[in-house]
Amino acid sequence: MVSKYRAAAVTVSNSAAAGRTDDRSGSLLEERLTILGFEVVNRVVIPDGIESVETALRKLVPDHDLIVTTGGTGLSPTDLTPEGTLRVVDRMVPGLAEAMRAATFGKIPFGMLSRGVSGVAGSCLIINLPGSPKAVAEGLDVIGEALDHAVAIATGDFGRHD
Repeated sequence: MVSKYRAAAVTVSNSAAAGRTDDRSGSLLEERLTILGFEVVNRVVIPDGIESVETALRKLVPDHDLIVTTGGTGLSPTDLTPEGTLRVVDRMVPGLAEAMRAATFGKIPFGMLSRGVSGVAGSCLIINLPGSPKAVAEGLDVIGEALDHAVAIATGDFGRHD
């Protein structure tokens, strides 16, 4: 069955964009979104940076219902994915990022350091995940069940959820 929702998986990483490391997080993200029922029509690897993230998201938003980024949500000077995302979203959806951070409390000491954000640009839901494969899996474990419903609401497709 082909999903009616089109998704993009965006890896934000200087090393992956330069070809110095394999994009394991992006591969896992694409796989998990497909399992959740989304048609991943774009997989993009971009370097860290506010402008890089903003440009990629603005290009992808018109043709996608869901964009999930991986990487650039931490505290290093190059971790600027949230700032680039905030330049694009019209409305925040804080509960998704809050739920992912809350799920790490008491389990992963550094989970609270993720600065990822979530929001809607037009009718496209955008979600930031941290950059490790483990964090991608754990984040999608937390929010996965809500994604179809969230995208249905964001796109105005209310007949899809019950």
